[in-house]
Amino acid sequence: MHTDTERCVRAVQSKDARFDGWFFTAVTTTRIYCRPSCPVVPPKPENMTFYPSAAACQQAGFRACKRCRPDTSPGSPEWNQRADLVARAMRLIGDGIVDREGVPGLAARLGYSTRQIERQLLAELGAGPLALARAQRAQTARLLVETTALPMAEIAFAAGFASIRTFNDTVREVFALSPSELRDRLPKPRADADPGRTSTVSAAVSTPAALNLRLPFRAPLNPDNLFGHLAATAVPGVEEWRDGAYRRTLRLPYGHGIVALTPKPDHIACRLTLSDLRDLPVAISRCRRMLDLDADPVAVDELLRTDPVLAPLVAKAPGRRVPRTVDEAEFAVRAVLGQQVSTAAARTHAARLVTAYGDPVDDPEGGLSHLFPTPQALAALDPDSLAMPRTRRITFTNLVDQLADGTLHLGVESDWPQARARLLALPGFGPWTADVIAMRALGDPDAFLPTDLGIRRAAQELGLPSTPAALTARAAEWRPWRAYAVQYLWATDSHPINFLPV
Repeated sequence: MHTDTERCVRAVQSKDARFDGWFFTAVTTTRIYCRPSCPVVPPKPENMTFYPSAAACQQAGFRACKRCRPDTSPGSPEWNQRADLVARAMRLIGDGIVDREGVPGLAARLGYSTRQIERQLLAELGAGPLALARAQRAQTARLLVETTALPMAEIAFAAGFASIRTFNDTVREVFALSPSELRDRLPKPRADADPGRTSTVSAAVSTPAALNLRLPFRAPLNPDNLFGHLAATAVPGVEEWRDGAYRRTLRLPYGHGIVALTPKPDHIACRLTLSDLRDLPVAISRCRRMLDLDADPVAVDELLRTDPVLAPLVAKAPGRRVPRTVDEAEFAVRAVLGQQVSTAAARTHAARLVTAYGDPVDDPEGGLSHLFPTPQALAALDPDSLAMPRTRRITFTNLVDQLADGTLHLGVESDWPQARARLLALPGFGPWTADVIAMRALGDPDAFLPTDLGIRRAAQELGLPSTPAALTARAAEWRPWRAYAVQYLWATDSHPINFLPV
């Protein structure tokens, strides 16, 4: 979009927040870059230059605006709706792979050379993988500086910087302030403040790995089916709904974490407790992905509204998201456990596995007790101990064996058509299982479930074709957003997945 100058100028002049994250505005006279909805007086069009990423702005020598904080914009929806190399690379960079494995590790996971990766990212985003990862580290550093009382040296290494000097130089270059100056800008607690209320910064002294954050999204966002689905299918010990928040344990590269996510009118309140602060950017990225916060609901709903059958459903509750996952392999295992059984039965099966094979964790703030078992742990179990039909036991053991030995890999970088084909080749995997994994684990926005009982029942009630083949043909009009159409069709039912828990 950044190449359409006229459209970008209109978005900036109207301060349209829908375009935050789609592109960034660099002002040539001040050498500052902003989000489209920046509250300051818009610059003259001849002084605007548009970039596709914050990293590209930084590479060109622009500093982040202190008013609109463009680095905190929602991510571009392009990377979640596209399946090409650049989109897959961006999802991996967001998951912290460059910080952990370097550019060679990124290239190896994608099956391309480092030169090809760098060339394609530079061509489309104006920045290579190292610059994109650097921009992410700068944002993580700012979060830690502003929301904790940790020493700057600890923040530097937690954010992924190799040295304190690099940390200081990067923060000063990106934000035009030193780390200490960033912290000094924070509002000071009032002397007459309620002693029962502690600020995020002071609270972090006693629990340095507990962070309270705000996760932005593009409005509208309907939390009912999003949090309703996660709560209704929650695996005891791993997930729970408590005090208006969805809580779950997280298995992360350097340790583990517990997150509590609470829907608010203009953001998602996120409380993260991490065993290792280096996992912060990955934890945030995975939570955003699970809640589909980088989606463009306006674009989705505009297309679905053109269908006279879906139009009333969209008008009634716009902004539905696709509830996803923080762990692709975990979801694949749970999808098999849920084959041809009720939601309650699937939760029971999963809870037994969690108790027997999950890693225990402490949760002082709630009732969570375990991490979901790894494929390696599940591959070691005795199949005869599984309380399920023999054919499903074979399906289960085949899946976990291939996940454990790397024959099958499911991740943010997965090629959607290839992954679906690999899943369908496994014994016991039909279209429903493969497509629900594609939709909720791999993030394919066009995945469709024509054989799902709830979808067929909704189709019949709405006067749509109810046979899988005819419904698939009818749903061609909803592409590339058929996964979102599934959410609107599911919402016609009274199942608990469609309602925000009380």
